Amino acid sequence: MDKDELQRWALGAGWQLIGGYLCLTKPSSPKEAIVRMVLKATVVNLEAKKPAGKWEKISSQSYGKIQADDDTGLPLGLGLETIPGFTMLMRENKDRMVFAKMTAGPKG
Repeated sequence: MDKDELQRWALGAGWQLIGGYLCLTKPSSPKEAIVRMVLKATVVNLEAKKPAGKWEKISSQSYGKIQADDDTGLPLGLGLETIPGFTMLMRENKDRMVFAKMTAGPKG
């Protein structure tokens, strides 16, 4: 996956842009990022926010080594599939985005 493919996947999977980074937020505080993807020129860093507020790198991988899972589309190579609770956090973020669109109603 290249940078653009990874960003398209993330935005469709519940991630949102916060401060220029693709982020997942706390379910109880949807404006506070707790996981972020830092898309650099040649690599992607996955970082988690520690309780003290500092970002800690969880994994890093070059774009060439990241492949989309054939069944789920989940990018393999960053370790997303092995982090406990990660898929649940992603699902909660995606559900929140879908429900927010539904409750916004038609524009007009």
